[in-house]
Amino acid sequence: MTPSSLFRQTLSTHGLIAILRGLRPEEARDIGLALHGAGIRLIEVPLNSPDPLQSIRILREALPGNTLVGAGTVLQPEACAQIAAAGGQLVVMPHSDPAVIRAAKALDLACAPGVATPTEAFAALAAGADVLKMFPAETLGPTGLKAWRAVLTPPVAIAPVGGITPDAIQPYLAAGASGFGLGSALYRAGDDAATVAQRATAFVRAWQQANAAV
Repeated sequence: MTPSSLFRQTLSTHGLIAILRGLRPEEARDIGLALHGAGIRLIEVPLNSPDPLQSIRILREALPGNTLVGAGTVLQPEACAQIAAAGGQLVVMPHSDPAVIRAAKALDLACAPGVATPTEAFAALAAGADVLKMFPAETLGPTGLKAWRAVLTPPVAIAPVGGITPDAIQPYLAAGASGFGLGSALYRAGDDAATVAQRATAFVRAWQQANAAV
């Protein structure tokens, strides 16, 4: 299965992308195993973290093949080759630069660009985006997502990112979210594995309960 297919499938079944901003290589294995144990199967290490490519290598080696590992805050096309060389399979962006999207797809990497308007969303899809990262979600809210869904219909996948807490999952899911990116409510630089596991378990439970309700 290609990274793109695995990304879309895993988002539909597990729904949660862990954003490990500030992760250090020496803690990557323990944090990654804690997330996997809690049920999270999508992990990104933002490139403005300490030695992110090494953390990606460690995570990829430590985690089973059913977990997709990659980079976030990818701003330049040339970063995609570095991510692929480190074993990464996923490129997540805060913006929707088509040059970055095309570079990711040329390397067979899954790609989730950040979009804040339907215009950006359609342009990102035309460039080859696999999943749309609705960012920043806290300024758009479930009401904004519901309006988007009038034109960005399934199977287009939309994952709100920014300010997502366990309590926010059900309203966004009801509005049409396909999954979520989890930032500081899941992991903050310096958090230990036990703390992250506890938070991840709460998010997974909220995801499962919201899906059952919807």
